[in-house]
Amino acid sequence: MTSKYIQIKNLTQDSADIYFYGDIVNSLWDKWTEADTAPEDVLAVLDQAKDKSQLNIFINSGGGSVFAGIAIYNILKRYHGYKTVYVDGLAASIASVIAMAGDKIIIPANAYLMIHKPWNMLAGNSNDFRKVADDLDKIEVGIMNVYADKLKDGVDIEVIRQMVNEETWLDGNEAAKYFNIEIAEANNVAACISESFKNYIHVPESLSNSEEVHNEIDQNEILKMKLQLELL
Repeated sequence: MTSKYIQIKNLTQDSADIYFYGDIVNSLWDKWTEADTAPEDVLAVLDQAKDKSQLNIFINSGGGSVFAGIAIYNILKRYHGYKTVYVDGLAASIASVIAMAGDKIIIPANAYLMIHKPWNMLAGNSNDFRKVADDLDKIEVGIMNVYADKLKDGVDIEVIRQMVNEETWLDGNEAAKYFNIEIAEANNVAACISESFKNYIHVPESLSNSEEVHNEIDQNEILKMKLQLELL
């Protein structure tokens, strides 16, 4: 029987690989595809790799649930082994936070890191909207704390805060100006299919040509997001 959890890849005597190649979701019930990842997936994978000294983390994700992503970040940070993150194509939104769990972060010159303010979709009265705005501001503080931990010496966190405010896409060369990352040579960027693309404003042309970006959000999906108040 196939496991309901994602499986660890390339298990060796000393290392293991884990892939984030879909959206980040809250639970197994929220998955649209097998590539989507929930915190319980990561716990299951790391249980298989508990005796390994190295963990390779491969990311090509458009983001997803804020709380699930923060949970995954903290789970990975607790892992005892040395963690190397490879951004194969895209680490957007909460996937950029997950990337910061690495002891070493490697981004090719033609791959992307995208940072923006947390947001959600809400149906409610004025009190509901005021509370959600306050909650989103508090969530942003937590995200900024993660970014601050990986800043290059001399970079002011206020510069990153402004980038977050404007939804900023950084290729590997640009990201290396602000964060402690290594630049790899440009490669063939893996395609990234994500529900989250529909929510972003400044998607680079090299990523925005896919049909997935241009599809309109189906009304049932909008209703589902409103009912769940899913934070993205």
